[in-house]
Amino acid sequence: MDSPKQSENATAAVSSGHCPNELAHFPIIHPQPIHWGEMDAFNHLNNVVYYRYAESARISYLQALGMFDGSMVTVLAQSSCQYLRPVTYPDTLLLGVRCQRLGNTSIVMEYSYYSSAQKAIVATAEAVVVRLDSDGKNKLPWTEDERERLLALEATVEHTPKG
Repeated sequence: MDSPKQSENATAAVSSGHCPNELAHFPIIHPQPIHWGEMDAFNHLNNVVYYRYAESARISYLQALGMFDGSMVTVLAQSSCQYLRPVTYPDTLLLGVRCQRLGNTSIVMEYSYYSSAQKAIVATAEAVVVRLDSDGKNKLPWTEDERERLLALEATVEHTPKG
């Protein structure tokens, strides 16, 4: 089980560039401590919480690209999560996030949830995010600069999104 010290160690490992092999091809690793209040009646992480964690990881990804400055409007069009192993408190998850497919106005995000306590992938997820104009009414294509930044970020871990 992860103690607070183990949680700090997981965060430090990620920030120093050391991450589990299972996450080696994810350019963004988002550390996420599990909180006691996120457990359900069966004493494991509630399924809804995985979606909140994906949201936080997605924001980390967009921030790394300089695309989360408040000027961009995106909407979550679809999301799914596959639960592979139960997660319990205390633990720290490391969420690998990357672009699976880059469309004209959308991006398919891929997530992998790694448990520091179990030393294993405990869930995988996918989300489709659509870019909209500032009114939030019409789809807006990614700019060439945004596409280049995204592809450059993915290239840092030798990953190429489908086009």
